[in-house]
Amino acid sequence: MIAEADVWNRFVSLLPDDKGYEVQVCWDIGEQEAGLDLLVSGLLEHRVAISGTTRAEISVMAEVWGMRRDISSRLLACRGDGLPSPVELVERPTTTPLATLAELADFLVVPWIRHSSGRLLTRAHVEEPWGDLSLIPEHYAVLASPQGPTLRLFESFSAREAFEALAHP
Repeated sequence: MIAEADVWNRFVSLLPDDKGYEVQVCWDIGEQEAGLDLLVSGLLEHRVAISGTTRAEISVMAEVWGMRRDISSRLLACRGDGLPSPVELVERPTTTPLATLAELADFLVVPWIRHSSGRLLTRAHVEEPWGDLSLIPEHYAVLASPQGPTLRLFESFSAREAFEALAHP
């Protein structure tokens, strides 16, 4: 398991020193949400090229801290480095849930991050009475492909562990 602080330090190192310092201070004082917002703003402002893996890791970190929805469109707008990556953020504003998988039949399963092997990390949400997805997924699932089967199922608090299972099987 990769320590969250190590991942955060890698993110900080992407930015110019003054911006990186601001993001690091957010971590140091426990304001990870503000730090994620500053991180993505800094990547955009300084046109920093990021890998597909880094983009996915930022999305996972944002999910852990309840910020994925808030930064998602800006994260997608960050400049890519153009190099192949073993993982790729595939969720877009227009992404629709997958066809129901037997073991996740009670949920709307949203594709999130794809591995170059074809495996897929998804979020399994409850559909709210007004038609939106629940804010917090009930499960994360690593699928063999978009059609399944489910290889591993994780609880709602396990976004980082689910990503690690996808990225490093």
